[in-house]
Amino acid sequence: MKNKHTLDIAAQGERELVMTRTFDAPRDLVFDAMTKPELLRRWLFGPTGWTMTVCEVDLRVGGKYRYEWRKDDGTEMGMGGVYREIVRPSRIVTTELFDQDWTGGEASSIAVLEEKSGTTTLTTTMLYASRESRDAVLKSGMERGVAAGYDRLDDIFASIAQGVG
Repeated sequence: MKNKHTLDIAAQGERELVMTRTFDAPRDLVFDAMTKPELLRRWLFGPTGWTMTVCEVDLRVGGKYRYEWRKDDGTEMGMGGVYREIVRPSRIVTTELFDQDWTGGEASSIAVLEEKSGTTTLTTTMLYASRESRDAVLKSGMERGVAAGYDRLDDIFASIAQGVG
């Protein structure tokens, strides 16, 4: 299936990265896809060759989440954080820290979901420890993995809409 929406990524200010993506799905469903392990496992694993091996979510303010991935070649990656704010279905604020800490310390993430006529726009603003950290993320190729996951999410939403997902 050819997806009609693209991921927009832009540096903003000194330390921020803003990612925007639109989905043909109501925001309740997009919110669920971002917070329910049974849905997260189906899309949040980056480019081809990666699988999600751990997906733990304690969806409450102060609750923690943990994700781990493994690549076909045996490479492993893990990260986790804490839920700081949850306003269903419009806003999620978390912290984020990778095990290998390649981003230079804990980052914060604010995800805002806005729905119009059954289409949801997700805007995620990441705040990194420094400009250098943010710029390293931009140079890492992470947009490929994020875009691949969001494209899979489009396919999941389409299958749900058809009653097969």
